Amino acid sequence: MIDQPDLLFLLHDLARQLRLEADRRAGAHGLTRAQWVILFRLDRQPGLSQKALAEILEVEPITVARLIDRLEERGMVERRSDPGDRRVWRLHLRPPARPVLDALHGERAAMLANTTLGLDPETVVVVADALARMKDNVVTGLRARERHASPQETA
Repeated sequence: MIDQPDLLFLLHDLARQLRLEADRRAGAHGLTRAQWVILFRLDRQPGLSQKALAEILEVEPITVARLIDRLEERGMVERRSDPGDRRVWRLHLRPPARPVLDALHGERAAMLANTTLGLDPETVVVVADALARMKDNVVTGLRARERHASPQETA
């Protein structure tokens, strides 16, 4: 029998290495990886609320508020009040974010090129599809367990 790597350990180790590399690359631009993700999200979805962004990032709203504070201090993000609900802040990129985002897109492309080095495009598509399916399976399983958890288990 050929000694094959354990898929779960391999996925964990790859994710850890990618996080470390993203941390390094974000740091070179004076950002954290979390701030990088926020900038990308706001570029794709301008006007997200802090609450919605926290849900997407799976962090507490106070964590997002602090990250936005730092990005706001750098002039990259601004909070705008929601016309329909004065308790809600809508988040928008400001012009100083654009050159940083452009650089980060280059960093992301370099990371992807390095990660997929030696793989043909068809294999990359198959791997991406397989990983998306695995993620869906895990999320579906977690949601099912949450629905069936007793109040004592969730307390």
